[in-house]
Amino acid sequence: LVDTDASNKAADANAALQYGLALRATDQRTQSSAVLEQAAIANPGNRALLAAYGRSLVDNGNYQQGFDTLSRAHTPDNPDWHILSIQGTALDRMGKHEDARRYYANALKIKPEEPSVLSNLGMSYVLSKQLPQAEEALRRAYDGDKGNARVRQNLALAIGLQGRMAEAETIVTAGLPPDEAADNVSALKDMLRGSDSRKPAPSRTSRSAETARPSRT
Repeated sequence: LVDTDASNKAADANAALQYGLALRATDQRTQSSAVLEQAAIANPGNRALLAAYGRSLVDNGNYQQGFDTLSRAHTPDNPDWHILSIQGTALDRMGKHEDARRYYANALKIKPEEPSVLSNLGMSYVLSKQLPQAEEALRRAYDGDKGNARVRQNLALAIGLQGRMAEAETIVTAGLPPDEAADNVSALKDMLRGSDSRKPAPSRTSRSAETARPSRT
């Protein structure tokens, strides 16, 4: 016999998940988090829902709650590299950079040279002003995904913060039409000004890291 209640519950959970993800895709992140929260409460054992809800919490700045929720979305015996990377982002946002890098390292053991994880690792080093290490990680990310605008922007930031502005501009303008290239250079200069004017505090991100956000996984 088919368990109709169980089937309906699974269908409802999947519908809520898809709706929450659709809201996130259109930058309705507060609404997305609310939908996913209610679905996760109703389906506490659904790891896909927990992963999406945890990610939405991190998106909205609820880093500790997001980290804790994500911890329930996978297990040490069967870790998910996407989730490990998002947990690393949450830790970075709380100023726990060394802890964050352990999560990125574990993600890279599962998915070696994954550009999104390497980009997050690079931004972790930017936040702690370890710029050569940031550049090294971000170059690896860029080599793996040269078409990713976020990775390109993050690499240019790490290079620009080291005073190599011409090289940074070359990276953000490569292969782009003039108008888009000019916009990217302007955005890069804004990011660099923000980083110079305010150092990252231990418990929050710098303005530059808020602009050049960690890669989404």
